[in-house]
Amino acid sequence: MNTGTTALAKDKVAARLLEANLIDEAALATAKEIQKKDGGSLGQALVKTGAIDETSYVNFLGTVYNLPVIDMDKAEIDIACIDLIPGDVATKFQVLPINRAGRVLTMAMANPSNIFAIDDIKFITGLDVQPAVAGEMAIKKAIDKFYATTDSLAAIMEGIEDDIELVEDEDDDDITGQDGQNAPVVKLVNTLLAEAVKVGASDIHVEPYERNMRVRYRIDGVLSEVMEPPIKLRNAIISRMKIMAELDIAERRIPQDGRIKLKIGAKKVDLRVSTLPCIFGEKVVMRILDKGNLNLDLADFGMEQKAIDDIYAAIAAPFGMVLVTGPTGSGKTTTLYSCLSKLNDSGRNIMTAEDPVEYNIDGINQVQVRDDVGLTFAAALKAFLRQDPNIVMVGEIRDLETGGIATKAALTGHLVLSTLHTNDAPSTINRMIDMGIEPFLVASSTVLIMAQRLVRRICSNCKEELKISQEALADVGLKPGTTVYKGRGCEKCNGSGYSGRQGLYEVMPITPEIRELILDRAATTEIRHMATKLGMLTLREDGLIKVAKGVTTVEEVLRETAVAD
Repeated sequence: MNTGTTALAKDKVAARLLEANLIDEAALATAKEIQKKDGGSLGQALVKTGAIDETSYVNFLGTVYNLPVIDMDKAEIDIACIDLIPGDVATKFQVLPINRAGRVLTMAMANPSNIFAIDDIKFITGLDVQPAVAGEMAIKKAIDKFYATTDSLAAIMEGIEDDIELVEDEDDDDITGQDGQNAPVVKLVNTLLAEAVKVGASDIHVEPYERNMRVRYRIDGVLSEVMEPPIKLRNAIISRMKIMAELDIAERRIPQDGRIKLKIGAKKVDLRVSTLPCIFGEKVVMRILDKGNLNLDLADFGMEQKAIDDIYAAIAAPFGMVLVTGPTGSGKTTTLYSCLSKLNDSGRNIMTAEDPVEYNIDGINQVQVRDDVGLTFAAALKAFLRQDPNIVMVGEIRDLETGGIATKAALTGHLVLSTLHTNDAPSTINRMIDMGIEPFLVASSTVLIMAQRLVRRICSNCKEELKISQEALADVGLKPGTTVYKGRGCEKCNGSGYSGRQGLYEVMPITPEIRELILDRAATTEIRHMATKLGMLTLREDGLIKVAKGVTTVEEVLRETAVAD
């Protein structure tokens, strides 16, 4: 096929799109302008402008060319086929080999009309090529995953900001056993850290396996693979990270914990580092603590106004206990920091016991719990009470001793803030009683309990209305006529349809009515029914309000919440 024939194929696709009323002339003209300016395919330009979503476009191409369509997220890719096509060829033509049956190689293509690509790959492999259609963005993601070689890493690192440094100087010559690999490894690790901060990741996972190594970022609560470094660099990469965290690189038999303080451009970032010995090496997980992204204003959390008023009333009390509950990673610590920041002034002595201290806040005395030397939550809390505190925060109530001291502190003139691991606010009451704290102490000391979850926000760049039946709306608890939305998936959100996260909150003030139920050792369901009767929104109800406001999706709310009894 010559260039003119390729152009005819493109015109054929455009004409068929117009004929099928999938796009209009204005959208086509806009896409062509973007294609002329940015390069790439016409289809990608149409997707980028929102004229058509990628799934619809791919299905359309499959119909036009009478070819099978492949969902790259679900496709079973034969790893042995990857080696048949060099990475630069796959990148050049935007193709990926899927599987081989005898002399036939099935190949996912973003542009199945590209005869040059098919001919070249026939020549390279010596096989017959069976084209299939897949999304361009999905193919790019798969190429990044399966062709992560030393050369591709070098290409990734080119142009990445080198303005990254440890806050405290360190001697790079301390890296041992690298045999001249120091400079590439240092640059690679710097790249991983800088890119993670840039894309807003909360965690970095570096995982060694028998034949490969992978790096994943947790973005908006979901892990996604970003790189597969060469296996020969496995030990060098992990050693570099351990040195930055001031850990013992010679000790690979036990878990270790450390911190890295980085300066990336003008931004200072803390990373909490944890290593874990696995059978093929040490896994490293780094929690990114970016103080610049820490929002300490409860009014910006997306809470309903009644919830905000209840929390402010509780922390304004001169004494008592405020508890925040939820699973790991649900934002409990951020909520507590927000409460403390509102109370933080020169007239109060505020003390915290944390494991670990995540953010340093001026004006607050923060203590790092260290079980190995006997500085437990309970021991720290006992010491606090001899330090003339007004407000005490305990990272977590884990046992009867800590719970008992916290309860007594709340009854003797101190405001105590802490966390617990329970599913919702009402069940926290019986969790404390089961721990061994007397009901009368729980009833008289606790002023408010809040449960929370985090759900992903719909990407504002590709947000669109979702057609859903009235019966389906009623099934999930939404009013008939409610408009719900979803994210179509775009470059800004990496095709996920989500960008950022939103809290769901269940705020239960301990009213006289609930206090009576606690004293009577009432069941959790009774406490919940009373709380909702008095105006408490359950996590599910708060989530559905966020759905109705177009903040998140029904799927996210159903995934993170349960229907109340």
